[in-house]
Amino acid sequence: MPRHSVKRNATIAFDGGEVSCTIRNISAIGAALDISSAASVPHEITLLMVNGHLSQHCYVVWRKPTCLGVTFDRLNEPNVA
Repeated sequence: MPRHSVKRNATIAFDGGEVSCTIRNISAIGAALDISSAASVPHEITLLMVNGHLSQHCYVVWRKPTCLGVTFDRLNEPNVA
């Protein structure tokens, strides 16, 4: 799957909080997210994009100190608010 470099602001939402992030790159099946600290982000998240008007349920598949790789939950297509 080709990834597209985007550098877009987004929000990672999860039970107990939200964290600002930047979408580094994105494809049809996942994305790489730059964040200040990946340590507090759980395995299951919601990625809020386009100022919260688009949300996608995701699972973290890899993590580095300031970056996460997520795969999109294919059973739950993006929701438009």
